[in-house]
Amino acid sequence: MPPKKQVEEKKVLLGRPGNNLKAGIVGLANVGKSTFFQAITRCPLGNPANYPFATIDPEEARVIVPSPRFDELCKVYKPASEVPAHLTVYDIAGLTKGASAGEGLGNAFLSHIRSVDSIYQVVRCFDDAEIIHIEGDVDPARDLEIINEELRLKDIEFSEKALENAFKIARRGGQSLEVKQKKEEAALIERIIELLKSGQRVANQHWTPKEVEVINSMFLLTAKPCIYLINLSEKDYIRKKNKHLLRIKEWVDKYSPGDLIIPFSVCLEEKLSHMSDEEQQQELEDLKTQSALPRIVTTMRQKLDLISFFTCGPDEVREWTIRKGTKAPQAAGVIHNDLMNTFILAQVMKYQDVIEYKDDGAIKAAGKLQQKGKEYVVEDGDIIYFRSGAGKN
Repeated sequence: MPPKKQVEEKKVLLGRPGNNLKAGIVGLANVGKSTFFQAITRCPLGNPANYPFATIDPEEARVIVPSPRFDELCKVYKPASEVPAHLTVYDIAGLTKGASAGEGLGNAFLSHIRSVDSIYQVVRCFDDAEIIHIEGDVDPARDLEIINEELRLKDIEFSEKALENAFKIARRGGQSLEVKQKKEEAALIERIIELLKSGQRVANQHWTPKEVEVINSMFLLTAKPCIYLINLSEKDYIRKKNKHLLRIKEWVDKYSPGDLIIPFSVCLEEKLSHMSDEEQQQELEDLKTQSALPRIVTTMRQKLDLISFFTCGPDEVREWTIRKGTKAPQAAGVIHNDLMNTFILAQVMKYQDVIEYKDDGAIKAAGKLQQKGKEYVVEDGDIIYFRSGAGKN
C-alpha cells in the first residue's frame, strides 16, 4: 500500500472577528499613524501634531473594502441601495517606552489595543528633520522591539493574573471537572508566559481549538494578528528601496514569523487622498507606481481568514463578511440572529453564474440555483437568499 498522503494541519486562528472587523493603528509617536488614518479613511481630523500624545482618544472611521465583485453585482442588479463591506479603523495614540508600566498615556493606549481584532503596526523608515522622532533618531528595528516589549510585558502581567485565578481553583484538589479544567488552563498559561518571556508573540504559534478558547478569553495584545506597515519616503517607495528593509525583515522573521510586511508611503497616500479619482489615477500613472491602501485593507481580511457572501436584489446589494469555514445558519446570523435561530435552508447562486446569466430567473431555469441545508459551508462569493421559519414569540 502506498503511504497515506499527509494532510497539513490547518492553523486554528485566534479571535472571533465577524462582519464588523476592527483594526487598530499602532506604533511609536510621530511615525505617521494619524496621517495614514486620514489617508485611508479620507477623514481629515485636523493637522497631525508634531509631538507625542497628539492623539489621546482613539479616532474611529469606516473604510470601504475594495471589491470588484460587489461593483459588478451592483451593475447587474442596479439596486436602490448599495452597502459594501467595511473595515473599522482606530487611530490609537502613540506608544512609548514604559507604556506597559503606565508611562505617558500607556494604560489607556494598551486598553484601546485590547479592544480591536487586529493591528496595523506603522514603522517609520524616513528621515525628516522637521518631524521629531521620540527616540532621537530613525531606527525601525529598535522601534519594533520597543513596541513588542511593551505589548509582551503587558501580556505577561495579564497572564500572571489569569494564572493566579486558575491556581485558586486548581489547588482545591479533587477530581471535579472544574478543577481538572483549571489545571489544564494553568499549564497552558504557564507555557504562554514562558513564550512571552522568550520574546515571541502569542499570535504566531500553533494552538489547538481548546487552547484558542482559553486564549481568546484572556484578550492578549500579542494574540492580535499583525501587519507591519513600513512608512517610506515617496522616493524610496517608488524606487522600492530603503536601507532599513532588510533589518526589518530579519526582525519580523525572528520575533513575528509569518506576519506580513507592506511598504507604503504616508506622504504619497496623504497627497492622493486630496485628489479626485481621475487625478489620483493620472498622478499614479505619472509616477509609475500604485497606491498601497487597497492592498493594506484586503490583506488584513485575508490575514484573518475572512471571506464574503452577498445578498442581492433590486432593493439592495450588500456584501457580508464571515470567517472561512462558516456554515449557512451562522452566516445567516450575521444578518440577524432570528435568521440563524429559525433557519430552514439557503438558496445559493455562484458569482460567476450571476455574471453570466445576469438574471435570477435565468439562473433558476438553468438549474444553477442550489438548495443548501444546515451543513452547507458558505463559499467565498456566494449570493445567498436565506429562508427561515416564523420567529418565536
